[in-house]
Amino acid sequence: MIRRIAARLLLIVGLAAPAYAQDERPTGYPRSANERSDKPVTLSAVYVADIRSNVSGGIARGTRYLDNLDLQVAIDADRLVGWHGARLFLYGIYDNGASLSGDLVGDAQGISNIETNVRAARLFEAWVEQDVGRNASIKLGLYNLNSEFDTTQSGGLFLISSHGIGPDFSQSGRRGPSIFPVTSFAVRGEMKLAEHWLGRVAVLDGVPGDPSHPRRTAIALSSRDGALVVGEVDYLNRGTKAAIGVWGYTARFDDVRSSDPAAPRRGNKGAYVFAEQRLVGSRADDAHGLAGWLRFGVADTRFNRIGRYLGGGLVHTGIAPDRPDDQVGVSFASAGFGDRYRRDQSGDGGVRDAHELVVEAVYNAVLAPWLSVQPDLQYVVNPGGDTQLEDAVVVGLRVKIGR
Repeated sequence: MIRRIAARLLLIVGLAAPAYAQDERPTGYPRSANERSDKPVTLSAVYVADIRSNVSGGIARGTRYLDNLDLQVAIDADRLVGWHGARLFLYGIYDNGASLSGDLVGDAQGISNIETNVRAARLFEAWVEQDVGRNASIKLGLYNLNSEFDTTQSGGLFLISSHGIGPDFSQSGRRGPSIFPVTSFAVRGEMKLAEHWLGRVAVLDGVPGDPSHPRRTAIALSSRDGALVVGEVDYLNRGTKAAIGVWGYTARFDDVRSSDPAAPRRGNKGAYVFAEQRLVGSRADDAHGLAGWLRFGVADTRFNRIGRYLGGGLVHTGIAPDRPDDQVGVSFASAGFGDRYRRDQSGDGGVRDAHELVVEAVYNAVLAPWLSVQPDLQYVVNPGGDTQLEDAVVVGLRVKIGR
């Protein structure tokens, strides 16, 4: 099944009439090191350290140290060896596996976007991208779908995972989709549809990695795992990005109700829409000024505990003439739990509220091109939807070293 879908996608993209010229990437939103540099080979090493404390509410008070190491190698094969229109990318990560949400806060959205719960060093991405004509490209390999799907520039400032990819999508599947920290084999096609329009489709292994060996990087395609198919159409015009996306799994899934399970069935799917606007300034490649975004997503509540999500925020870059790269931002993330999940939890003696809300305020001080310090405050209302937990207050400091 996966091979047939991938073959059809390859055929569709391969027949696309007249990839991009060398300097005509159509998105205006760099997604990896090989779209930020004109060098044949680009190396990147970044270490991120979080010290986060739950000072009130949640499961328990306490402090955790979380870290993440990123190592990237991006190769422009055209400049390096004359392979026209080809790019290669390798990306390795290490995380210490400390638990913040599960041990201290009890939230459902993941208030630290580098929390993995498993100490591991792994290969995160390894792919080749080939231009096809002037308006399309195809990418093949170990792939992080969140590098291109369901992503905004402004949301990247915040520490909560929901502003990287919506929880309606990130919760899905048997082990989540192909995103941080475990990815799967995929084929992705992208095409410039019109002057301001971009479309992409990806087919991915439905179960990233090997659930029996969570520390390993593994590719094991099977009909039982099925495939995840995701598509997105973007509108990109100067300081505006708007997108609509849909996703679905081909495999069968158990009902979210553990107390009254139905036979596994198909239909695990969802959709999302978002808009990001530069409110001060008019160029996508000029980060200075005020920007904001709003995102809404839904997922099938027969298989997923979060059925709907609404989030957004504001980010101001360059708050003073002598601090041109500093950023300050405020955001909210509201996850709505499905009725099936709530009824099931109530039947087990638990009480679940309809929503979890996280409000976050952050300041990012860029002290050097290779060093930034980011104090952060999060207020979590109804952690995990559990009415027996008090609202949580989480404070922290993120330090980022490298570039």
